[in-house]
This record gives sequence, structure tokens and C-alpha cells, in this order.
Amino acid sequence: MGFIDEIKAKAKQDKKTIVLPESMDVRTYDAAEKIIKEGIANIVIIGTKEEIEKYGKGYDISGATIIDPATHEKTEEYINLFVELRKNKGMTYDEAKKIMFSDYMYYACLMCKAGDADGAVSGACHSTGNTIRPALQLLKTKPGISSTSGFFIVEVPNCEFGEKGLFVFADCAVNTDFTAEKIAEIAGLSAESFKQFIGADPKVALLSFSTMGSAKHDNVTMVQEATKLAKEKFPQFDIDGELQLDAALVEEVAKLKAPESKVAGHANTLVFPCLEAGNIGYKLVQRLAKANAYGPVLQGLSMPVNDLSRGCFADDIVGVVALTAVQAQESSK
Repeated sequence: MGFIDEIKAKAKQDKKTIVLPESMDVRTYDAAEKIIKEGIANIVIIGTKEEIEKYGKGYDISGATIIDPATHEKTEEYINLFVELRKNKGMTYDEAKKIMFSDYMYYACLMCKAGDADGAVSGACHSTGNTIRPALQLLKTKPGISSTSGFFIVEVPNCEFGEKGLFVFADCAVNTDFTAEKIAEIAGLSAESFKQFIGADPKVALLSFSTMGSAKHDNVTMVQEATKLAKEKFPQFDIDGELQLDAALVEEVAKLKAPESKVAGHANTLVFPCLEAGNIGYKLVQRLAKANAYGPVLQGLSMPVNDLSRGCFADDIVGVVALTAVQAQESSK
């Protein structure tokens, strides 16, 4: 059984309610039909009658809950909740209503905040910013966490490294400005995500072009400081750095470059020093090693909300919904 099949099986054990707000995209309906048929999650689609009829034609979504904001009985409650949550920013009733009716992702997040849904998945036809912004404004980050970040679960076929070819790569999707504090936080969150989804003990490598002081540069210093902070804040995990990629993965190289490290040569959770490296890195592995890359999955939010690539297929949406459902299971504990 492959990784995503295991995630689907786990999602089925305790079905959660996941909202799909992109009713203007046929992939939503294709994915919803498959999710319902497989019993992965309870699905809510937000849209008008006209949108559902136009884009959902030919798909069996009879098992989904369809919500039209203009007629739904709880819309008034959600508008008032929106105003309450954003009153310090000057939110008014009329503005809240306008935003919710024009951007269904806000409606989806309010459903989650009100306890009427367990998570949301968007991004097939919206940018990452348009997916994350409503979640940050309405759901916020977990206590003690300063920002959200995005990771991919990378499944490399016939691979001797990582956890039988499984890795977490972070941050590959969200943060553009990295600091030592932010990298440290990403390291801890990624360790938790690895443990949650893959079930093995995470071994977290903070990557650099230097290994244990072999090069001198401000960027190296930042990763060194991040390593120190991560070890202090997340002592329950094996975290080390700074490590070059070969030292992180290959035991023979690790013995030469970082012989005292518990992580070097055994890393399964790779934390990149900047967004460029993370984004390029996962795509290189995905394309050259023919790996499966599931995500970006968002971490650090108080409730699970996840992004999609605008080039995604319906099966990708199915996989991200399954991942979101498993996150929701953990959040409800």
C-alpha cells in the first residue's frame, strides 16, 4: 500500500467534514465524486445553484452538502462572527457580507471557526495567498506559533534514504523572508507533521551549503542559530544542522563531515534555508526521481486549511482532502 492509500485509509476511520469552496471549477466536482465514493470525508461545496449546475454537470455529488451563501440558514451567524473576529480592523456587517459572497474561502473558514466543518481545501483556481489569507485572518495560528508554513510529503520510489523513501520537505510554498527564529519554528512543526503523517521518528536536518562550520557566511550563521533555537524549543525531536544535503542523507558522507550527529546520514525531514531552495528542491526530486509530492500542506494553523497547485488534477485534490482530514483528526484530539 502506497503512502496516500494509507492516508486515505486513516481518513476513513474517523470521517471529517471538509469544505471545497471552489464551485467554479470542474475539478472540484470530479474530486468530490471520488471522495464520496471512497468514503474519505464528508464534503461541503459552497456555491450558487447556477454555479453547481454549470460546473458540476455530469458528476454524481449527491452525497455532498451544497451550501449557497445567499440562502443558507447560518449565513447571518457567519456574517456576525466575521464582524466580531475582525472588529479591531474596522470590519462592518455590509463589508463582511460582501467579502463572504464574493470569496467563498472566507465562508469556508467561518464554517470551520463556527464548528460546522473540520477543514478546508482551496487553490485549484486561486493563489496561495488567497487561500492562506482568510485562514490567517479568521482561524489564526496555533498558540505559541508565529506563522504558518508549507511542506510537501515526498515519496521517492526505490529509495534507500529517508523513511523508506518518504520525506518531509519544508518550507517549499509559503514564507519568503526567513529568519533563524522562523527556520527553527518550521523545523519543529515539520517534525510534528512527519510524526503525524508518516508515523516514524523524525530526524530533522537544517540544510545549508555548509556542514558544521565548513563555510563562513551570514546565511550559514542564520542556520546555525536556527539549529540552536530549534533544539531548545523542541527537545523531544532529533534536530541538527547546519548540514549539506549529502551529509544529511548519506551515512558515508556523514561519518566524514558530521560524525557526532544523530541526524546526519539518517535525515528524513529536510528544512531548507530559503523558499527558493525548498521550492526548487522538491520539484527537482519530483521530476528527476519521478517522486510523488503531496502538498503543499500547511502547518501551524489552529485548524487545517490546505492549498492546491493551480495545475492540480482531481486526484491531487482527493489526496489533499485526505491529508486535511487526517490533520483534522489530530486537531480534534
